[in-house]
Amino acid sequence: MTRATSAPPPVTALKGVGPALAARLEALGLSTVVDLLLHAPLRYEDRTHVSLIGTLRPGETAQVEGEILAVESRNGRRLQYRAVLGDGSGRLTLWFFNPPRGLAERLKRGQRLRAYGTVKGGLAGLDMAHPEITPLPAPLDTALTPIYPTTQGLMQGTLRRLIREALGLWARQSELLPDLLPARVREALGLPDLRTALEDLHRPTQAAATPLATPGGARLVFEELLAQQLAMRRWRAQAEQWRAEPLGIGGALAEQLMAGLPFRLTGAQQRVLGEIRADLARDRPMRRLVQGDVGSGKTIVAALAACAALEAGRQVALMAPTELLAEQHARNLAQWFAPLGIPVAFLAGSQKGAARRQALADVASGTARVVTGTHALFQAGVAFARLGLIIIDEQHRFGVHQRLALSEKGRQGALHPHQLVMTATPIPRTLAMTAYADLDVSVLDELPPGRTPVHTAAVPDTRREEVMERLGRACRAGRQAYWVCPLIEASEKLEAKAAEEAHLALTEALPDLRIGLVHGRMKPREKEAVMQAFKAGQLDILVATTVIEVGVDVPNASLMIIDNAERLGLAQLHQLRGRVGRGAVESSCVLLFSPPLSQVAKERLAVMRETNDGFRIAEKDLELRGPGEFLGTQQTGLARLRFADLARDAELIPQVRELADTLLREHPEAVEPLIERWVGAGIGYAKV
Repeated sequence: MTRATSAPPPVTALKGVGPALAARLEALGLSTVVDLLLHAPLRYEDRTHVSLIGTLRPGETAQVEGEILAVESRNGRRLQYRAVLGDGSGRLTLWFFNPPRGLAERLKRGQRLRAYGTVKGGLAGLDMAHPEITPLPAPLDTALTPIYPTTQGLMQGTLRRLIREALGLWARQSELLPDLLPARVREALGLPDLRTALEDLHRPTQAAATPLATPGGARLVFEELLAQQLAMRRWRAQAEQWRAEPLGIGGALAEQLMAGLPFRLTGAQQRVLGEIRADLARDRPMRRLVQGDVGSGKTIVAALAACAALEAGRQVALMAPTELLAEQHARNLAQWFAPLGIPVAFLAGSQKGAARRQALADVASGTARVVTGTHALFQAGVAFARLGLIIIDEQHRFGVHQRLALSEKGRQGALHPHQLVMTATPIPRTLAMTAYADLDVSVLDELPPGRTPVHTAAVPDTRREEVMERLGRACRAGRQAYWVCPLIEASEKLEAKAAEEAHLALTEALPDLRIGLVHGRMKPREKEAVMQAFKAGQLDILVATTVIEVGVDVPNASLMIIDNAERLGLAQLHQLRGRVGRGAVESSCVLLFSPPLSQVAKERLAVMRETNDGFRIAEKDLELRGPGEFLGTQQTGLARLRFADLARDAELIPQVRELADTLLREHPEAVEPLIERWVGAGIGYAKV
């Protein structure tokens, strides 16, 4: 087994690759010869045999050979070429619109060529539009033809040629891409060597449902998952070397806090709190992920964990992704801690002038013992006196450097702050075993007493007026409701407009009801005033954008109408639905959709109707969206998976974990090269 000793040559080392072509390849993430070798096809086409023109049928994809019997060009608004190809069994018309340069030289009467494309039926017989053509004589392919992901201006033929050249260069210079899996390991798993795997991937000789269904594809999937697992293990090992101040369990303060609560902790909350306290008592930084479904009580667990840091004289910082959620955390924590004489500060980007200066001074002096806020917590100018515990809510919404920056705020010499990250998006076990292999995971798998399952219905928007009428009757009977307008485009302005239009329509349809409006373009004080009015029962209906997706708690709200529900993913739909069902009243969620629905949208709405189980919903969400999108775009390590798919390949994860243990123990020399090949520097995400 050989380890690469130098950087792989750039794509410009291959014949015919100049600056323009290199730039197109770079757009696909292909900057080196090795990148080309690891560029997986999307699918294959079978060009190993030739069909007679007389046997063709409309709709089939086929390859034919024949002689050009006639050629015609038209130069109107766009240049067109029409060529008639015959093989003795029939004739086929080939159409080319805005053809590439040099095509005229290959389309001359009497020339013989091979054409591959989709057959269509026209008024004058069968035809093909933009077929791939090859002048004859030329050898017939003996392997399937790969179709690669590409970009504008980069033809499939060019990609195939470059990958063939890269394979040839690798054959002459084996050190370009050494086989990093020990032979004994490969043989035990029944996997081919790397050269066989890549040749099988790019030039398979037998039919495969997908490129990754080939033996070569399976080898590459396994190796990539292994590299991800090793990278996580390496990071965990590094983090285990860090030191932190051991904290007590916050006994007296936690007892005081619990004594003032109007409810008892669930068994799950007590179990998870015990796991957190055990972490905090160690001299290494806690790195624990707490995941729990909507309404499972994560915030009070975080508050009780904070008691340990507070009793030790340390500060606690809680960071949330939106001001609305951060404000709600500030209110809840102040309600719990103010009676105990512990000040809670709030810090957000919208704060200006004297209020901001005072908040910064309180944080820096240590007067503010508990600090809640948004991204503003890790910005320049924010200094903590003695930050001992960081709590990050909805952690997947923060990027790498954001989490690192907040962690660094609490670092004092060699001591790092403890860290607790929380998510209300249940993470499928297979994803947690890979994406969070460096974290200890706790699960709040029990809902507090009194939570009622939410009945969910999907309704086409042709019945919008009927939904409004039923909404009006329910609100006149004393119920409160949300009407949510989702983000249609990445624009707060458009989102606000959609909410304003819905607010106007509801106000006109239900003039006797009190209807409020909240959206992302409103000032924080305006949003807060509307939310407080709704919570106090002074509003019957709250029209909102997805700013209310997480954290908003109004127990009397028992109706949720989600407009254009087909535009949202399962995680968002589940989070929004979780805003109701928080009291004893039976709650309902209406998914208002605009037909026709795509197959994916149909599956999403069906899952929402069938279950309230967040983990089942998360599994389906992972299946439909893939791990990169599931975790958010910041999770670059997983978003860049080239071959593996954590939903499809879940059954491999236990075997991959076992092999990672074996390599770390018996073949440590292979670990760093594998990480470098498949993960590179990207593994730093979410690991601070």
